[in-house]
Amino acid sequence: MLIGADGKYLAVYRKIHLFDVDLPGRVTFKESDGKLAGTEVVSAETVHGTIGLSVCYDLRFPELYRRLAFAGARILTIPSAFTFPTGEAHWEALIRARAIENQCYVIAPAQFGLNVHGFHDLW
Repeated sequence: MLIGADGKYLAVYRKIHLFDVDLPGRVTFKESDGKLAGTEVVSAETVHGTIGLSVCYDLRFPELYRRLAFAGARILTIPSAFTFPTGEAHWEALIRARAIENQCYVIAPAQFGLNVHGFHDLW
């Protein structure tokens, strides 16, 4: 959700790309067991410019960010809980790629440490 200075919702995004992974001996997680994927690309006008919304695993799908950029987004948000193995290898590189290929600023907060599923997020 993108919330304005007045506390009202400016936009609500429902994650399009759900994270289903099975890394034998490391981690198995199936986000689609408990969530339904969204279908809409979402951006919102703010005093700072148009902000494009996304979540975590969406980062791996550049087409979403192209659509956001074509819709006028100049700031992309990507809050995440990448796992340690994939985060260490791909997190920064993919964030940089999305920023460079779309000529946008990126705001990408990430979780840190042991999560509720028992595996480590990022580093």
